[in-house]
Amino acid sequence: MGRLVKASLTLIVALVWATVTISQDVRSPILTIDSERFYRDSAFGKRVLADIEAETTLLAEDNRRLEAELEAEEQALTDQRPDMEPQAFRELADAFDARVEGIRNEREARSRGIADLLEENRDRFLASAAPILEDIMREAGAGVILEQRSVFVSANAIDITDLAISRMDATLGDGTEQQ
Repeated sequence: MGRLVKASLTLIVALVWATVTISQDVRSPILTIDSERFYRDSAFGKRVLADIEAETTLLAEDNRRLEAELEAEEQALTDQRPDMEPQAFRELADAFDARVEGIRNEREARSRGIADLLEENRDRFLASAAPILEDIMREAGAGVILEQRSVFVSANAIDITDLAISRMDATLGDGTEQQ
């Protein structure tokens, strides 16, 4: 057999064995999950966080560019002031202030849009995760999944974070196909 076929078969056997082993070994009425890692380390979470980081970087670069432009424009306006009539200067200064306020509002709206996108994707992920987590609970005979950081001490055997990530990746992937 070719290397790719052998590697694929090995991966399939390992995944089936891990799923069977985990579902047979974890028999607990209580399970734990690290919800932050569950989201962050999933293919979906990695894609969303990379997209958000890219958007944030673009916004920051654009903000720096606009800031430099506005500073230069403000300096030019200040330099013109001695040679202008007070009313003419006031009109230009008011127009400049209105432009700055408009840019500030647009920047804040764009920042809120990025934050909203992050929240919407997190909600989408959690909605998709619910049936997967319910299946894991049923397989383990559990009645509850607790946030790992809220638990003072627990056995690692009841932590289902890795299993949940692998099942979410298999079900949702990075989420681009469902958009």
